[in-house]
Amino acid sequence: MIGHRRTPRLLALAVAALTATAGTLIATTAPATAFAPKTPPLTTPWTAQVSTTNPLPEYPRPQLTRPDWQSLNGIWQFAGATNLNTPPVGSTLGEEILVPYPIESALSGIMRRQDYSYYRRTFTVPAGWSGRNVQLNFGAVDWQSKVWVNGTLLGTHEGGYDKFSYDVTGALRAGSNEVIVGVWDPTESQDIPVGKQRINRGGIMYTPYSGIWQTVWLEPTPAARITRLDTTPNVAAGGLDLVVQGTQAGTAVTAQVLSGGTVVGTATGTIGTSLRVSVPNARLWSPDDPFLYDLRVTSGSDTVGGYFGMRSLGKAMLGGVLRPTLNGKFVFQLGTLDQGYWPDGISTAPTDAALRFDLEQQKALGFNMVRKHIKVESDRWFYHADRLGLMVWQDMPALASGREPSAIGRTRFEKELKELIDEHKGITSIVQWVPFNEGWGEYDAGRIADVVKGYDPTRLVNHNSGSNCCDSDPDPGNGDVIDDHMYVGPGITRAPTATRIAVNGEYGGLGLRVPGHEWPTTGKFAYEWLPDPASLTTRYVQITSKLIDLVNGNGLSGSVYTEPTDVEEELNGFYTYDRQVQKMDFARVREVNLRVLGAANGTTLSLNKLASLRVTTPGYTDRYLRHANGAAVTSTIATTGDRQDASYWVRPGLASTSCYSFESRNFPGQYLRHRAYRVYKEASDGATFNADATFCARPGLSGGGTSLEAYNMAGYYLRHRNSEVWMDADTGGSFTNDATWAVSPALWKSGADLAVGQKRSFRVTTAGYDTRYLRHRDALARTDVINAAGSATDRADATYTVRTGFADPGCYSFESANFPGQFLRHANYRLQNAANDGTTTFQQDATFCAQPALNGGSGNVSLESFNYPGYFWRHYAEAVYIATSGGGNTWDNPGSFPADATWNNAPPLG
Repeated sequence: MIGHRRTPRLLALAVAALTATAGTLIATTAPATAFAPKTPPLTTPWTAQVSTTNPLPEYPRPQLTRPDWQSLNGIWQFAGATNLNTPPVGSTLGEEILVPYPIESALSGIMRRQDYSYYRRTFTVPAGWSGRNVQLNFGAVDWQSKVWVNGTLLGTHEGGYDKFSYDVTGALRAGSNEVIVGVWDPTESQDIPVGKQRINRGGIMYTPYSGIWQTVWLEPTPAARITRLDTTPNVAAGGLDLVVQGTQAGTAVTAQVLSGGTVVGTATGTIGTSLRVSVPNARLWSPDDPFLYDLRVTSGSDTVGGYFGMRSLGKAMLGGVLRPTLNGKFVFQLGTLDQGYWPDGISTAPTDAALRFDLEQQKALGFNMVRKHIKVESDRWFYHADRLGLMVWQDMPALASGREPSAIGRTRFEKELKELIDEHKGITSIVQWVPFNEGWGEYDAGRIADVVKGYDPTRLVNHNSGSNCCDSDPDPGNGDVIDDHMYVGPGITRAPTATRIAVNGEYGGLGLRVPGHEWPTTGKFAYEWLPDPASLTTRYVQITSKLIDLVNGNGLSGSVYTEPTDVEEELNGFYTYDRQVQKMDFARVREVNLRVLGAANGTTLSLNKLASLRVTTPGYTDRYLRHANGAAVTSTIATTGDRQDASYWVRPGLASTSCYSFESRNFPGQYLRHRAYRVYKEASDGATFNADATFCARPGLSGGGTSLEAYNMAGYYLRHRNSEVWMDADTGGSFTNDATWAVSPALWKSGADLAVGQKRSFRVTTAGYDTRYLRHRDALARTDVINAAGSATDRADATYTVRTGFADPGCYSFESANFPGQFLRHANYRLQNAANDGTTTFQQDATFCAQPALNGGSGNVSLESFNYPGYFWRHYAEAVYIATSGGGNTWDNPGSFPADATWNNAPPLG
């Protein structure tokens, strides 16, 4: 709760021009009117709610609470300076600034950059604090600060993102006391951790922030006091492992865990040593149930409050894939790239409601994780993440990119990295540490990953998010995570290993301009532009749906979408930068996000898509469920026939659409069904067939993948034993593994058949254009009117020989009839003829999977790109592209898309 509070307004007086000598203040003119923040380029819904007498009044440190405190947020005097050698003790400064908003922000009232500056104010210690020591606490000051109280220098602190305090008791006097804070912030002109701050901002780099940017406050404490609570939930041991840090080692400590005000566990120990507090029958913290316990700790005459969540973190081989675990189970980590910038407060949210809003919206959209991108937020941000149930990947603010860090830069980086980890060990929501991003300021990455793991062995360590790109050094191969960035994506270029999980640490970046709600600068940026909210939403659904196959087919365990809100020039957000406009249909965003999470936990399958069921039992993970002579079996897959037999259309359940049925890819109308407990591939015989052929998806019994329960036999699951497939109840032994399947991308990816070796021509089916054929002219694919009377060249140009797909035998490649050795391939989305150069890129670009016609029709087919799933041959303004309906390119226009992407598989013209 809030105790005594004094925030007296200081009246600034005129300051005469000062001689320009070293250490002097920069001449300013006193404000003639009452203080008011400046007008920001964009206002948020909370800009006008900012109090100039009591801004950010909430208790700033939820992990270490005391009942009495006094906020020093509010109006301070301010002046620019040339260095920090001559504090203006007893002098009235010529400007006013609203603390704790950074100097460059509109809310601060200054809204300009200062390399050096001084803050000054007075305060009075409440009489009720008599006999206790007084602590002066700073949430964060960027970057170097010096603090004087009544002319006494208390110390110098370096680091823009960590908390620090001074015991000011010895410097206090009766009545009014003066505090001066001097700040130097070189931003990227020195080797210091800066994240995305740049003096010359623009593009993906943003306005710098400096000075005091988190709450400043006073609190009374005993002389020997508690300074930090390091909490580590130990689910396996049934308790909380707690180290109480304090100023006097060895002092006795009593710790109590409370639930709903009731003490559920107590333990005693001493300052600086580990003790375990029992938490019986613990309610585990998760995104679905973010339950928090309260903590009360007493040492001597000091009593503090705190909180924590009981949860375990780890990694485990599940279904043959290394996965991150939460409470022993694989939970796909679906997140956003949260930059933490505001148009009015830059690094500081205008109000606590605003700070909470961004996280609440991400949770409402169905995300369960947030990557805090190369910035460290206030303690209250982490409290909201803990309370809402959002897992956090915490980045370390990067050194400046594009240059090798100096020796002093490395020392500063590692000092602040250790402070980041030490100060946040007790944050329940943090599940991963990320020391580097895309190689910005990267050095000794393998050693740094090991150092971080040594500081905190309880969480996963991602040595470098985006280690496949940009400024990254060679991957050292250690840490817990392989992290690829892919725009637009999503995608990963590397598979998980026996020691490292695989994640897509950034993808997306879909942009939409919203006039009137953009940062007033040029050079707007997005990775792909969309014309309107409907198209933007459709495109988000398209690309995010691809995560399902990446989870089940490629072992993906986490993803990060760029980003929650626009940030300055970047217009990639779900919201505009001012948080005034929702840029997408949030209901559709939530639906696809929940579908991804459902697919990852095994309960949601993608309908009307081909899939294969892979065995997850250790030692047998190269086997798939396939039908042979009508009976379902598991076997390794060697031939084309095997691949087709092991591929099934996932259909809505024949007996219940809340469950699923599996239709044979190569025997249409026949389904997997159980009969006398054995599983077969059969056509309907009436009677109980629909129920027998319906299976309900459940979370994998082994902890990963999907288990398929019989719709009409509760407790019986699809299970392999001795290569046969049965419906069994739990018989112990290997049952949970045997009854868990990886629902993977189909081994046979084409849902329609073409005759390999035959020459074919592909006729347009769009009404009014159906006399046109796909042909090449000057190597580029286009459509022209061609008939039997046309020239031999035109007819030959429109004829292709169907070949087995270069990149996948279940798909196809198309060889030019009159230019043997040249094949249709896409490059920059345009379909064209090109010679096979033998590269992997060519082979993938020249492979297309035949699918049932998007627009229907006998003899028709749609051709899907192998390496750009969801992209089909589409004619548009006579040219032919690979296109996706509603995508970011002109030729992705959804108008007539199904017809334009449907081709008649016609006899050859040439």
